[in-house]
Amino acid sequence: MRKLGFLFLLITLVACRGTKDIASTPKDDGQISFVIIQLNDVYEIAPLGGGKYGGMARVAHIKDSIQAINPNTYMVMAGDFLNPSLIGTMKLDGERINGKQMIEVMNAMGMDLTTFGNHEFDVGREALQKRINESEFAWTVANVLEDRGEGNTAPFKVNRDIGNIPVKPYHIWSMSDADGTRLKIGFVSVCIDSNPQDFVKYQEVIPSMEKALSTVKPLSDLQLGLTHLTIAQDKRVAARFPELKLIMGGHEHNNMLVPASGINIAKADANAKTIYVHSFTYNKTTDQLQIDSQLVPVDDKIASAADTQAVVDKWQEILEAKLKEVVADPYEVIYKATTPLDGTDSASRGVQTNLGGIITEAMAKSFEQPAQAGLVNGGSIRIDDQIAGDVTSLDIFRVLPFGGYVVKVDMTGALLVKTLDYGKSKNGTGAYLQRYNLDQNQAGDWVIGGAEIDPEGVYKIALSDFLLLGYDIPFLKEDNPEILGIYKPDQNETAGDVRRAVINFIKSK
Repeated sequence: MRKLGFLFLLITLVACRGTKDIASTPKDDGQISFVIIQLNDVYEIAPLGGGKYGGMARVAHIKDSIQAINPNTYMVMAGDFLNPSLIGTMKLDGERINGKQMIEVMNAMGMDLTTFGNHEFDVGREALQKRINESEFAWTVANVLEDRGEGNTAPFKVNRDIGNIPVKPYHIWSMSDADGTRLKIGFVSVCIDSNPQDFVKYQEVIPSMEKALSTVKPLSDLQLGLTHLTIAQDKRVAARFPELKLIMGGHEHNNMLVPASGINIAKADANAKTIYVHSFTYNKTTDQLQIDSQLVPVDDKIASAADTQAVVDKWQEILEAKLKEVVADPYEVIYKATTPLDGTDSASRGVQTNLGGIITEAMAKSFEQPAQAGLVNGGSIRIDDQIAGDVTSLDIFRVLPFGGYVVKVDMTGALLVKTLDYGKSKNGTGAYLQRYNLDQNQAGDWVIGGAEIDPEGVYKIALSDFLLLGYDIPFLKEDNPEILGIYKPDQNETAGDVRRAVINFIKSK
């Protein structure tokens, strides 16, 4: 709150100075101030951690408060907001929600501009088009096109009554202040190519940005970057395009303000735990620009904007009704994570994690007669974040939003080794396997409980029901002759819902 108070004081001083100048010099003084509020990687609309941090209605209150001082206050989202989210996986009126709740909230809070993040494409072509159409804010991206098949690519579009409006590779804001100083800001945006989809065509980042900048520079006074890239990629962008005054980015999930080639790269914490508030003062006569970037915590000390909160409450009621079908109290604190539980995509799909170990151990022990080991595909873990401090039942639903049940399978040792080898070979994808009680010894042989797996032996392994469908591991299906028995629980048993299994296990620790 000290930073937020300093920010308000700073903007007030700028506003007071402007008022004095207007009184003494009614003509355009050539100087203008504006504020950009930056969010990135926001998957949850309500506060997290038992209400301690985050919350889009709180962010809306911050924007409203600053905008009351400086009308030239804007809000941007640097990608990743339609997915993953717990609400988004649920169905309403027979249709999966797929980020509709986020668009409604962003509309209510007055979002101005967003770019695509890699997770926007998770929801599929049809749902993505619906979300773009529902948006009351602008979208922009320079290096991503819609692949319509047979070599036909075109910009994504916004369907309006007046026709289909292409999503442009750049965006321009025009603004003015009380004494008539006018300013145009040009944005260029690019997205990481880490989520291949058959309806998405990624182009090279640097050439795409160069082309967009060559168009927008003659049309604007200042140019800014709005990106969803790795920090290494952002640094390359900064080195290549020194005309960018600031790069507002996403993707990493942890806050940073990184100097690179004479400009700053800013990223806030995921799920609006923090936001960046960038205060700009530009003198058109001298071409001098000052940027003050403040990282502002979004916590329970900040009020909520009523209109945005009403939209959040609507969706939270829908969510709570669904959750109570599985657990009595979704907000119960069930665990204290002194070491953060790693549910990030990169870890879940590439290395054994502490969260993956908890999930698979819970699966194995969810039966009256426990399984010897547990396996789950890393792609089932959808939170793409780390969980620290108080862990609630709701957090577990966020980790495993698609749910499903746990099956106990009698399989041959040969099939178990083949499955483990295949999962290891899929490092970096959703088919990578998180494990419990399964590891490799120094010789590289797979062991269960420390003993080498016997190819001719039979082992009881807990699996997610999804794994037996053959989507991630083609040969792992119910009709595989090396699967000698399958136990499927009743939906009211602990194993009947993997979230319930994990919650009960963690509570018992």
